This record gives sequence, structure tokens and C-alpha cells, in this order.
Amino acid sequence: MPYSLIFDIGKTNKKAFLFDENYQEVYKTIIYFEEDKDGDGFPCDNLSAIEEWINETIEHVFNKYGDDINAINFSAYGASFVHVDKNGKTLVPLYNYLKPLPIDILQSFYEKYGNKYKIARETASPPLAMLNAGLQLYWLKYAHPEVFKNIKWSLHFSQYLSYLLTGIPFSDYTSIGCHTALWDFSKNDYHDWVYKEKIGQILPPIAPTNSSISKVILGKKIKIGIGIHDSSSALLPYLRTEEKPFLLISTGTWSISLNPFNKELLTDGALEKDCLNYMQIDGNPVKAARLFLGEEYEFQAKKLELFYEKEKSAHRSIQFDETIFRQVLNANRHCFVLKYITPHWRLPKSDQWQDINSFEMAYHQLVWELVQLQIEAIKLAIGKSSIKKIYIDGGFADNEVYVKMLASHFKEMKLRTTQSPLGSALGAAMVISENTVRKDFLEKNYGLKKVSHL
Repeated sequence: MPYSLIFDIGKTNKKAFLFDENYQEVYKTIIYFEEDKDGDGFPCDNLSAIEEWINETIEHVFNKYGDDINAINFSAYGASFVHVDKNGKTLVPLYNYLKPLPIDILQSFYEKYGNKYKIARETASPPLAMLNAGLQLYWLKYAHPEVFKNIKWSLHFSQYLSYLLTGIPFSDYTSIGCHTALWDFSKNDYHDWVYKEKIGQILPPIAPTNSSISKVILGKKIKIGIGIHDSSSALLPYLRTEEKPFLLISTGTWSISLNPFNKELLTDGALEKDCLNYMQIDGNPVKAARLFLGEEYEFQAKKLELFYEKEKSAHRSIQFDETIFRQVLNANRHCFVLKYITPHWRLPKSDQWQDINSFEMAYHQLVWELVQLQIEAIKLAIGKSSIKKIYIDGGFADNEVYVKMLASHFKEMKLRTTQSPLGSALGAAMVISENTVRKDFLEKNYGLKKVSHL
């Protein structure tokens, strides 16, 4: 039976999966790496450790399943470039997309090419500094010209991982469309600024996301996919199995509400609230609204555990309590100073949750404040489109408190979670496979679960 080996490289966890021809999980491994630091001392992913782990995992899996493996593919987080020279050697660290960009660089860019909202509307990318990955190229050109002149290719992260095995550089729509500020959605081409800065010459040719390269790996001819951006990958299994319009909330470090059925133009107001367009594998847009929800959640949950003297990760065992939730609703207050998300409401000047008399209630209060932000993001992504079903995928699909609170608001919607969150690995397997799936595939194989309303 043919197997596909999929590497799913998240910001927090790095995973490898082996799927059979029916997309059933045969093998899985997860690893976490301590962050490295770039030349400025800013935290960044340890690229050499990731590369070494990928090679070790390939060797380990091939030793056990090699005769049956016929494909390898990658999904990875976006907003990140790996820059290589003419010999394929990386020139700089894998810069963190949270790394600040110098103000003078940003001012220079917008003075040349129009104010930030003009560029944002044209590229469907809220002004997010380094998270607009294209601006990393502009920064390197003017702040580090000695590096820029030696760049042969600037590869989006997921395509770089494929390049490690094939040596052939590609770009794909899903990575280009990930709030990079590179793509002009009205022209369906790179934005004018990319050509004027002659940056297009270091961006590899665009290939269909379902492309693959044949390569001999450990003595066996293997089909190597060119990689896919993780959020677009997470959406793919639902697009292939769901006939009616739906919204997917892909959760993890980021929570991204994805709606491929909203064709409305982005407004300045929506862009200010981190609403944007991603791209599907065929280049068609996907309306999306992002929240740094997982990062905020982990930060605040650790504070609660310390204050209430609980064991590490105690928050993961808390179950939804409707009585406590009603008390939180009746109190009608905001208690947390958020670190990574700026809500529309006025934050308290300092944390106010310390007077809550139990860990469980403080936790419900935290999740409710985050769910209110999630509700706003969902409404932004839905817009005027007719959506009656919401899927929740990824890490928060297993968080009963989050799911129940969300269901309490969207009573008119059908909510579904996956008992085994798919993440983006399954989409990366599907995109390079010729096997079709039945409409009941997710329900039968990944335990789609109806969420009851309160």
C-alpha cells in the first residue's frame, strides 16, 4: 500500500505523519525545538535543527516503511523566507515574522509606493511589517545590501523545505497569498513594486501547488511535492468533501477564520481588524480573519497556573461548566491585559482576574474574553456570505470550554469539530495524491462531531 510522508512545520511544534492511500494515519511524531537567535539577538526558528530532524525522520521512516513510501510533501507556516545563494547555501537565519522592521525602511517603502492602506487593499495584506513577508526582501535590499546581492533565490518556507530534497526552486500561490504584500489581487500578478525593485528576479517560478518532482531518496524513486502554506492546506480537505458553503476556523498558534465563499472587496476597516485574503491552490482568494489566539492563550494560561499554584498544563484538563459560564456572563467584565491581541474594547490598566476565587472560574473568564475576539473574527470572515456551517480544526477543537462558548453565540449555525484535529498535514497529503475522497470521508475517518448548543 503506498504511503505519503508529510512534514507539518508549525511555529511551535514540528510534526511528521505517514498516511496510507486512504489518508489514514500510519505513523506520527512530534518534536519541539528551542528557538535560536538571529544576528540582532531576536528569537528565530532553529533552521539547521529542523533540517537535521527532517533528514533523520526520513531515514527512520524509510528504514521501517521504505518499500511502501511513494511521496513526500511539506506544509509550513507562512510569512517567512529562506534566502539561498547560488550554491544553495542559506545566507541569513530564518527571520521571525514578529521581528520589528525599522521605521525608516517602512516609511521609505510607503513613500515610494503609496500609503499603507492603498498597498494593503491592492495586496489584500494588512500592514503588518515583517508579517508582510515581501517587506523582508525590501528591508534586506536596503539595510543589508551585501546579503541581498548574494541572494539567488528567496524561497517561501514550505517551498524551501521541498528544495532541500529536490534542489529545484519554486513558489506557489498559497505561500504568495499569505499576507506577503507581494501579490496584486486585481491584476492576478505580482504587485508593481516587486518589479520596480527588481525583486521578482529572486522569486522562483510559480508552479501549481499539486506539482511534484521525482527524486531518488535512499535508493527509492519518490514523488516530492513543492510544499503548501499550512492554513491553505488545512482548508483543502473540507473543500474536497463539503458541497455547501462553510467557514473553517483553523486553530493553533494563530486562529484563522477561512471563508472561500466570501467575494467582497476588503475595506480599510476590515484590514485594520486583520482581515485579509489568502489564496487557494488555484490562485482563487479566500477571505480570512486572523487572531494570535494560541499565543495569547498559552501566555495567559501559564500566568493563571502560577497564580493559583497549579501544575504545568493544568488548564488542559478543565471541562466546560455551564454554571460558571453563566456567572462569567452575568459579571460582564474584562479582566485580562492581553499581550498579543488588541481588542476593540478598552483593556483594564492592569490584570483584574486575581480577585476571582477559583482557577476554574478565572480560566472560563479568560477563554470567554478570547472567544469574544474569535466571534468578531468569524463575523468579519463571513461578511455577507451565506454560511450555515462552521468547522473547528486544530488545537482548539479539543478545548471544550472554547467550543461550547463559541456554540453559545452561533446558535443558528451547525458547528462541527474533528476528534482528531487534521491540522494542515492531511491537505498536504491530498494535494499531491490522485486519490479522490467521498463526501462522508471526514465524518467516517476523522470523527466529525456535532457541537450541541446550550
